Amino acid sequence: MAAPMLRCTSWVRWCGTPGLSGVLLLGLRAAHSGAQGLLAAQKARGLFKEFFPDRGTKIELPELFDRRTAGHLPQTIYCGFDPTADSLHVGHLLTLLGLFHFQRAGHNVIALVGGATARLGDPSGRTKEREALDAECVQSNARALRRELETLAAHHQQLFTNGRTWGSFTVLDNSSWYQQQHLVDFLAAVGGHFRMGTLLSRQSVQTRLKSPEGMSLAEFLYQVLQAYDFYYLFQRYGCRVQLGGSDQLGNIMSGYEFIHKLTGEDVFGITVPLITSTTGAKLGKSAGNAVWLNRDKTSPFELYQFFVRQQDDSVERYLKLFTFLPLPEIDHIMQQHVKEPEKRGPQKRLAAEVTKLVHGQEGLDSAKRCTQALYHSSIDALEVMSDQELKELFKEASFSELVLDPGTSVLDTCRKANAIPDGPRGYRMITEGGVSINHRQVTNPESVLVVGQHILKNGLSLLKIGKRNFYIIKWLQL
Repeated sequence: MAAPMLRCTSWVRWCGTPGLSGVLLLGLRAAHSGAQGLLAAQKARGLFKEFFPDRGTKIELPELFDRRTAGHLPQTIYCGFDPTADSLHVGHLLTLLGLFHFQRAGHNVIALVGGATARLGDPSGRTKEREALDAECVQSNARALRRELETLAAHHQQLFTNGRTWGSFTVLDNSSWYQQQHLVDFLAAVGGHFRMGTLLSRQSVQTRLKSPEGMSLAEFLYQVLQAYDFYYLFQRYGCRVQLGGSDQLGNIMSGYEFIHKLTGEDVFGITVPLITSTTGAKLGKSAGNAVWLNRDKTSPFELYQFFVRQQDDSVERYLKLFTFLPLPEIDHIMQQHVKEPEKRGPQKRLAAEVTKLVHGQEGLDSAKRCTQALYHSSIDALEVMSDQELKELFKEASFSELVLDPGTSVLDTCRKANAIPDGPRGYRMITEGGVSINHRQVTNPESVLVVGQHILKNGLSLLKIGKRNFYIIKWLQL
């Protein structure tokens, strides 16, 4: 089995390696049009927060992305995503957008799925150890994340082109270089290059060591594996920049020190801000407030509404962070908002841009249909909604399939759907105005259902009892 790769050679230029399993290459090798001012531009948007190391980032790092001094060479940047769940969430979007901004400027980017590191669990930003995941679960999650990353990259290329030649987008899994290694070989080759005092000094480690639960050896070694990932990508792909959330700075520092010690070369880290809830909690699975990017977990409508509901004091910042809109256009949107705040123009534009990136144009159209159907009582929107959209929109609704017999009445329908109680009380609920079908109030229990009114063109009926109880009926044999 292969021992760890520890060649102390200088970095090599990489513009894509043919034949790599599972690699998604989008775009062609780039000219550096648009690369000048990239770091400053993203710093101005608030997307890039910190640069590491301090002594090198004022000159060396900007020079990497300046076409006049870098000789038109595209750089390679990576960011890691651990498959601790079967979907990414909104908290991951900023690092992904950071990769996209580099790609748009002509650089090659790598999205690294942590199929190996997820088995250990990253202690950064956590007060207790993650629940352990078995190998099969991690592999399943990793496959799901790869598909999701590839889909997002495809949406980006298809829907957000800017007329420039982009760099490549590559998806890798770090299990591919760990699964063939013997533990003793790895520790013998790598372990001697890390100092315990330095590893123990990391804030994430210090916080956990002082906690009641302490810290496991597996978690402690996480930063070693992340450092090796950076080294591996540096050696194999010429990757000199790691992108991560601001809670990843300690892990990035470990990678820098490891690479510099072995090769004498400088590499760099860039962090993006963490997205928090209104209470200041980090958005994510562990906090229980994740807004997922997988449609099965968070529908396009729910994602759209998450951004539509953003407050005025955060929407301008979010437009800069979560969209590719030029800053002058964002300024214009905000100026219009001052004149017509009731239209919530910035929120709607923000929601549209993010939903289109995550779910494509079809997902955005679906979110808008659902919005019209739920909040604007649009019959037209209801009529073109699919079964899936109705189930996503009315998640708590009961779903029934019924045969439309001749003479079926409003009362029959409500009872067959188990929407009202039997007897006089259910009858009165209709006569007293507590029942509507397809957003139209019905007060005559004996009225016969009419196709085109009570039953939509798509063969569905939306039954509402009271203010919040919905029932979806799919009619068979129409």
